[in-house]
Amino acid sequence: MSKVTDIPSTESRKVDHIRINLEKDVQFPRLTTGLEHYRFVHQALPEINLSEVDTSVELLGKRLAAPIVISSMTGGTDMAHRINQNLAEAAQTHNAAMGLGSQRAAIEKPHLAYSYQVRNVAPDILLFANIGAVQLNYKYGASQCQQAVDMIEANALILHFNVLQEAVQPEGDTNFAGLLNKIEMVCKQISVPVIAKEVGWGFSQQNARDLANAGVAAIDVAGAGGTSWSEVEYHRAPTAFHARVAASFADWGIPTADAVQYARQGAPGLPIIASGGLRDGIDIAKCIALGATAGGMAGPFLKAADQSAEAVDQLIRETTTQLRIAMLCSSARSITELQQTPMLKV
Repeated sequence: MSKVTDIPSTESRKVDHIRINLEKDVQFPRLTTGLEHYRFVHQALPEINLSEVDTSVELLGKRLAAPIVISSMTGGTDMAHRINQNLAEAAQTHNAAMGLGSQRAAIEKPHLAYSYQVRNVAPDILLFANIGAVQLNYKYGASQCQQAVDMIEANALILHFNVLQEAVQPEGDTNFAGLLNKIEMVCKQISVPVIAKEVGWGFSQQNARDLANAGVAAIDVAGAGGTSWSEVEYHRAPTAFHARVAASFADWGIPTADAVQYARQGAPGLPIIASGGLRDGIDIAKCIALGATAGGMAGPFLKAADQSAEAVDQLIRETTTQLRIAMLCSSARSITELQQTPMLKV
């Protein structure tokens, strides 16, 4: 377990987070995504040609080649810059959507903005800026949110919700009171749509309803079952006390399969991005059948991007092919038909 001797900067936390995610086991020890409990009814006679299967989908006004989102991960360091460039280059090739990591580091220290900027290799992708929602209680407002958008020429802004992560950090920002009114203000005042995103513990149905009423344009459920950020913070803990507190929450959260359905029920009019422990195109297909519009992955993309843009390219191609074959074997010609495909719960 690494030791933190004093209150670390936002920048040093970024380095810790990348390193820990690449080197440590930070998966939920027991809690799963819940997707393993769902099965498609295999169609041995689908009556469609694989070449007819259309994986494209519209998300926030842009047409994606497949419902794949490279989930928000990092920024603020040289290593993050390399990772983001590799991710964005492959996203441009495959017309995938991409989120950047929290941009607070670059708002605090503008010289770090370069590490988030990817339009040089990805001029056309659907790109998401990213700010922690809790920062709206720490002197951030619509102007800082717009600054994050302008910094990277983003098409939308993610407000991420990480209450448990902040609570187990000794240096965490823990005032989550009264955020809804401030979120509503941001939604009204900035120039792009706002996406509400959890970071790995999911939104309840009421959360989704409240966020929709506040004016968000989409919800990324980021449910439990993939990376546990309380486990990440366990590895950063400066004392045994903080380590034990973080470790006790290792299996906290709403599994992704449940979170997708909660969001669909709570915000029936909004596009839902499913993320949190998705590992392949079949997981994305399951989430779409459960009510999502697209699926996001972080961990697999981080490991690929640490290698090369070519590794990310390969992962997107594999994921899209898996999704396409799952659609064929479910007799779904399009994402709309996949959304209407019944599933077996086992």
